[in-house]
Formats: sequence, C-alpha cells, structure tokens
Amino acid sequence: MMMGVGLFPSVVSYPHMRKSSVARNSSNTNSNKVELSSEADVVVIGSGIGGLCCASLLARYEQDVLVLESHDLPGGAAHSFHIKDYKFDSGPSLFSGLQSRGPQANPLAQVLDALGESLPCATYDSWMVYLPEGDFLSRIGPTEFCKDLHTYAGPNAVQEWKKLLDAVLPLSTAAMALPPLSIRGDLGVLSTAAARYAPSLFKSFVQMGPQGALGATKLLRPFSEILDGLQLKDPFIRNWIDLLSFLLAGVKSNAILSAEMVYMFAEWYKPGCNLEYPIHGSAAIVDALVRGLEKFGGRISLQSHVENIVVENDRAIGVKLRGGQFIRARKAVVSNASMWDTLKLLPKEVVPKSYSDRISTTPQCESFMHLHLGFDAEGIPDDLGIHHIVVNDWKRGVDADQNVVLISVPSALSPNLAPPGKHVLHAYLPGTEPFELWEGLDRRSAEYRNLKAERSEVMWRAVERALGPGFKREKCEVKLVGSPLTHERFLRRKRGTYGPAVEAGTSNTFPGHSTPIPQLYCCGDSTFPGIGVPAVAASGAIVANSLVSVSQHSQLLDAIGI
Repeated sequence: MMMGVGLFPSVVSYPHMRKSSVARNSSNTNSNKVELSSEADVVVIGSGIGGLCCASLLARYEQDVLVLESHDLPGGAAHSFHIKDYKFDSGPSLFSGLQSRGPQANPLAQVLDALGESLPCATYDSWMVYLPEGDFLSRIGPTEFCKDLHTYAGPNAVQEWKKLLDAVLPLSTAAMALPPLSIRGDLGVLSTAAARYAPSLFKSFVQMGPQGALGATKLLRPFSEILDGLQLKDPFIRNWIDLLSFLLAGVKSNAILSAEMVYMFAEWYKPGCNLEYPIHGSAAIVDALVRGLEKFGGRISLQSHVENIVVENDRAIGVKLRGGQFIRARKAVVSNASMWDTLKLLPKEVVPKSYSDRISTTPQCESFMHLHLGFDAEGIPDDLGIHHIVVNDWKRGVDADQNVVLISVPSALSPNLAPPGKHVLHAYLPGTEPFELWEGLDRRSAEYRNLKAERSEVMWRAVERALGPGFKREKCEVKLVGSPLTHERFLRRKRGTYGPAVEAGTSNTFPGHSTPIPQLYCCGDSTFPGIGVPAVAASGAIVANSLVSVSQHSQLLDAIGI
C-alpha cells in the first residue's frame, strides 16, 4: 500500500520547475495552431496518478487515448520539480508495495505490472516520531513496534496492540482477496471479479472461521467500530490509530473505512514487511505511467488547458481547450479533476440539480502549508532517515491546524535527488490548514508574505527538532513556502483542498465513476475508493476496465496472472 496522497500527500509546485520532454500544446500561448489530432476514443482530463492509470490501461487495451494536462509537467499532486539541482517531491513520499505482484498487490503495482513497467526502489522499515510522550524510531513489523509501545506507553498498550493485530490481520485475507484490477463499473464485474475470485473469497472466509467472517462484514464500516468492539481504550493506542487513519485518508478512525486500515495493517505489521521509496523520487512513478501510456500508443499533451466539457444531445462528446480547439471523444471523456472542478467544466443547463447539489454540499478536507528546503548535509546526522512525524498535542486532535507536521528527506535514501553533500527536504501540514485564513489575499501583498511567515513557523520548528542543532535556517540554499493559495493555483484544486471529507458509515459516500452525463466518467480522489495513491490508482483502473469489453478485461487479468 502507498500513502502518497495519503500519509505524505499532495502539494504544490513553484516557478523555475524543470521542463518536461513531453509534447506541449501551443494553444496556451494565444495560438490556434495546436499540434493535436482533433479526436480520440477517450480524452482524459488531467495527468494525476488516477488519470494516468486510467489512460495507460486504456492504451494497453488498444484504445486511442489522449491525456490533456494544463501544466507543463505530468503527475498532478505527484509530480517533481528541479531548483538549483535539487529535485523536490511535490507530494507522495511514503510507499509500500510498489514492487509487489499478484492478486494481493496494491492497485498501482498491478497497473504497472499490466504495463510491463517496474520501479527500482530503496527499502527501509522505520521512521522517526516526535510525540508528547517522547521521540523514538517507529519500526514496522509485528514485534518491533511492541518494544516502542512498552517503553513509551506501557504494558497495557502492548496488550491492546497485540489484541488488535490478532483481530485485524486475519481480516486482511478478505480485504485483499479481490484484486483491485478485477473491478469494473458495470454488471461485467460479475464475471471479472465475483465469479473469477469466488473460490479464493470462499476459502478466505473458511480460514477465518465464523468469528473472523463476521468481522469481515465490518470492512465497509468505520474502523473505530472494530476498536470499540475489541474494547481498546488505551489513550496512546487510540491516538496512534487516529494518526495512522488521518495520514492515510485525511480522517480519523471514526470516519475511515475499516478495509483501508486493515489493508494498511497487512502491509505494515506482518513478518518481513518493509517500506519503499523510488530511487529517482516520486516522479519515477509518473514517468513509468507515461512510458506505459506511450509504449501502447497513448498520447499526452502538456500545457493543454481544458476550458469546457462539450455536451451535445445530453452526451459528453469532447472538450474545448482554452485556445478554442475542440477535441472530439468518440467513446468517453474521463475527468481526473476534483468533483468541484469537474462541475465547473460542465454547462450548467445539462447538470441535474440533484448531482450539482450533492457535489456542492460534499464537505472538503482543509488545505496545506508546504516547506521545501535544499541545504548542506554538514552537521546533519548520517542516520537521519527519510521520514519524520511531529505531533505537538494529542489533546487537540491529529486533524487540528498547526498540530501535526510531516517531514520527508528523500535524499537520505536517494542521494541523487540533491547535489553531492546536500539534502532535499519537504515538510508540510497535512490537510489541516484552513483556507479561510487565506481566501482573497493578494499573493503579492505584505499581508500575504507575513501570514506565510507566521503559519510556516511550526514547520520550521519541526524541521529543527528533527534535524538537530546542525541544521541552520540561514544556510538553506533553497527555501520555498507554499500556502493554500499556492496549492489551489498550481494543482487547480478548489480552495486548495486535499479532497472530499467523506466519513465511512454515513450516507455521504464516495461517488462511483459514472455521472448523470452519458459518456462522462470521473476518477481520482473524488471517487471511490477515495483519497490516497492506492485509491486513486484503483479508481483509474476501474474506469478503464469499464470502457472495454469483459473479454478484453479478462484477457488482461490472465496476462498478468491474477
């Protein structure tokens, strides 16, 4: 599992970014001479991981697919950028399962397998945490974390943690028995998923026994219900699980699907597990998806801003670019934009009121503050480690603003991301920064600059705590502070949001991938299964599968051995 737009999520990019070699559309330079064909089978709006997974699989299915990206880099929240020979991740940085294969592999790994693409990764098994109880190296695996628990929380916490693992790990058999790549959005799923994997599902339930099978019925309920059923009351355990839940999906344990948490526990707390980081940064994932797209004949056009989704006779028939060019979609238009931004692309008169009302009333996660730094490694501990999590006050809640800071130093594992003897760092407030504080500010004003300095101070202090006395602010060669306005501007996310604040167990669920407009589909973090790199990869795959025949879909599953 990956907690990209999850544990170390989305972000921004800044001026002076490196240029991509992917062809660009000249329409954004006030020219109508666009180097694009006028039609495709499927037009995909946006090159986030969800959009790229959808498009690359469609190309693998021999569909004529075209990805239109507004910016000059692909990847959306997962792109990387260069400044002064430092290569910064703009978002996801905590991954596992990138190199997994087979039925129980995570969705992104299954897509890469289908494309014949692989990623060289560094592996590790721990990250540093800085909590009110103390600072320690948190290690994954079934036994190591218990040692930390005993030291910082006491024997009762150890007992409750073991009780939780005993209950949750068997559920992972059911949670992982249905490969994400087998799912599609029509009745064909009865063939590609239900019938195909019925034996393994039945076997998993038999192995779990009656009590385990009963527990599996809670996979689509809030994870807190499992905790409450086990009578887990230790404050540290409840706080820790809230932290993991929030970092994974932007909500606490009372709102996250149990299936998501069970999958994460299976990845992190079974024997032999480890975490992974792509040797060439998170952009290597984007590059692999683009390679797969182009290898099978798909196309991507950067600096191609979609102004409108064109609807005729109540059907989505294509898109119009900012420069005025119309590109026809023979089969479908797929939007990888957020639900709110997709709605803005549609003519108001064709959108059913019930659909627009649902979108407009869906609550949003808050936005981000970001700190990107490039600095000399002299005086910095050699065993720094890639990830650091700072929690200032459990009582305020992990979703409180200015309370939790996440820090990634990928050059600790991949020195090639920084000049020799240097480090590259990304710190951020994970979907907890209120947009209201920033709304309407002029980005050129002193008021804006002062607010950035004030609201970024908690990140600076967290970095100083994690890196030790050898780190000095004034010695940083690169200092970039991103605000919610930066997030909104560069990622084209309404109000700079992390995504929908959808709570499990309520009537407000993540929507599916079809829309009331025939031939218009959506993927990404505004659709099922939700926020996070594995989830958006799955959403893109589901849409791609839904646009081809059951026969083609089944042949792909056969080809990759799932």
